[in-house]
Amino acid sequence: MDAKDRNRWFLDPGLLSPWIDQFAADLAVQSYTPLTIGNYTDSARHFAAWLGSEAIPIDVIDDDVVRRFAEHRCRCPGGRRLLRVSPRYSRRVGRFVVFLQRAGVARPPLKVASPYPLLDDYQRWLRAHRGLSERTIARHLRHLHKLLPELGTATLDYDAARIRNVVREWRERTGPADLRTITSALRSFLRFLAGAGLCRPNLDCAIPPVLQWRLSSLPRYLAAADVERVVASCDQLTRGRLRDRAILLLLARLGLRAGDVAGLSLSDIDWTSGMLRLSGKARRQVRLPLPQDVGDALLAYIEQERPRVHQEAVFLMMVAPYRSFSQSSHVSTIVALALKRAGISDPPSTGANLLRHSAATSMLRSGATLEAVGTVLRHRSLDMTAHYAKVDVPMLEQIAQPWPGELVC
Repeated sequence: MDAKDRNRWFLDPGLLSPWIDQFAADLAVQSYTPLTIGNYTDSARHFAAWLGSEAIPIDVIDDDVVRRFAEHRCRCPGGRRLLRVSPRYSRRVGRFVVFLQRAGVARPPLKVASPYPLLDDYQRWLRAHRGLSERTIARHLRHLHKLLPELGTATLDYDAARIRNVVREWRERTGPADLRTITSALRSFLRFLAGAGLCRPNLDCAIPPVLQWRLSSLPRYLAAADVERVVASCDQLTRGRLRDRAILLLLARLGLRAGDVAGLSLSDIDWTSGMLRLSGKARRQVRLPLPQDVGDALLAYIEQERPRVHQEAVFLMMVAPYRSFSQSSHVSTIVALALKRAGISDPPSTGANLLRHSAATSMLRSGATLEAVGTVLRHRSLDMTAHYAKVDVPMLEQIAQPWPGELVC
């Protein structure tokens, strides 16, 4: 009998024994490997035995109890002699406690009251009336939690001077890009307050603009040959090859945003008509034709590599538990790794937008009109699409006028 089996034999989980078996069954449903399931159940068995030795009832288990277990000087049966259990071990125990809470065995976690209850109403207003994505809502709330301690909660006392002073203070603390998102969140919040009669109207106009030259830079893109190298780099992978290839083709052929890819569901693909349904910004739904190579890549991934789990999302993580991407940044990470595999050492950027910009410039150079490109990219304004008209630098050099300072009067 090895040490692991001996520990399992001496540890008595008591009343939690059947729940440990159910915990193992739940992990198996989520496609965890037998080795990982064994590690989780061993941790749960140790935790249950420690509860018995400390005479802690099951119905009072909470985060504080888990913390005490993680810090206890282990002298539990089975020959253990530890000053404290490892962080990984305690995380497994935390996962077991969450399972017990969902089963109604352990005490549910306490809900911490928000220090700004008004933000709950603001959050509901954003969902119902503004159509913002959850990611944008979370960003607005994060910024407002920073601003409200300085603005105060007496919203009826807000005036233009206070608003401008807070923005000026933040201008000294952060850069222009971050300040733009902060002022955007503050404008939105002030409009909500004014609509609800909780502050003076038109205070959002008191926020000074963050100066920037719109569309002043050249679009960042890859040449068509480099895009193909990035897509072909997926062949170097042993795990996730088909998934990453389908994601890169969606970005490179249709110019999708990272959020579009992360939020794509199986019901959004119409195989009969070869169309893709997308829900973009402000919940605007559009349908785009599915190119043949993109459709083939999606089908290969779904049939051959996608885990067989009850998930509506198309793209899932490649390790158990098989869940959808929690953040669109996962898609950008896939692009960054593909660029590295393809040997592109100095790309203009490393996010998913690089392939979106590359798709736009490729369409323009192939003869597509600005209106057609704007339709594919789902731009509201043609001015935004016109940004990509600057990609033909040699042509622009022919029509550029000389700088007036170089002319002789």
